[in-house]
Amino acid sequence: MKTDIILCGVGGQGILSIATIIGEAAMNENLYIKQAEVHGMSQRGGDVQSNLRISSDPIYSDLIPKGSADVIISMEPMEALRYLAYLKSDGWIITSSTPFKNIDNYPDEARLNAALGRLPRVVSIDIESMARDNAIPRSGNMILLGAAQSTIGIEYGKLEEAIRRVFARKGEKVVADNLKALKLGKENGADTD
Repeated sequence: MKTDIILCGVGGQGILSIATIIGEAAMNENLYIKQAEVHGMSQRGGDVQSNLRISSDPIYSDLIPKGSADVIISMEPMEALRYLAYLKSDGWIITSSTPFKNIDNYPDEARLNAALGRLPRVVSIDIESMARDNAIPRSGNMILLGAAQSTIGIEYGKLEEAIRRVFARKGEKVVADNLKALKLGKENGADTD
């Protein structure tokens, strides 16, 4: 088993939480994991990108070479396209459809959607509306993780267990909200069968 994941988005959107949950679940399956430096985290609103590598065999580099990522999980559609060169030809993009317009020259949404639409394996979902409509407004990142679950090679139940452990100190409501978000994402996510 080997999965190379590019996590990307904008600072403050919860990329580190996604990485933490995946990492916790992977370690509890006795998998090897490496994560490259996360860029942009010091600036809320700045671009954030991280390489996350999971394998049943030892991993010698924490960087994902171009053309070899199995999945891009992106909290923002423009950021998903920014890292397209790293994606395998049969890789998946799991992205929020809601732009985070933090720059003056943000690309036209129709052009972004058209570019994503030309790709063979894309799941683009409105995690912001889903989170708001389900009264879990701070859990969009876990919706996205649920949507990506079938592409990352970790069982759904292992991600649930990781959410329980990681968010336990924040209280039962936070755990319940994040589990609800994971389930919503799974129901609207990638179908890799």
